[in-house]
Amino acid sequence: MSSFTHPHFMYLFTMKSGKLKLAYGQNPQDALEILGFRLTPEEMSQIIPESCQRISAREIDRYADLIG
Repeated sequence: MSSFTHPHFMYLFTMKSGKLKLAYGQNPQDALEILGFRLTPEEMSQIIPESCQRISAREIDRYADLIG
């Protein structure tokens, strides 16, 4: 499947520590699934799935200090 036929977006999820986790996917659920491929189950348990915010690439600088 091509990204051109299925657009992907950037999402920020709040973690229990207060930091943010940046993810990429077609929707928030897809982004969490993709994060699951590169994070351990312990790291995934720190993410609050309901705390999702969609952002654009231009906005990443605003959140750079909070991403952990």
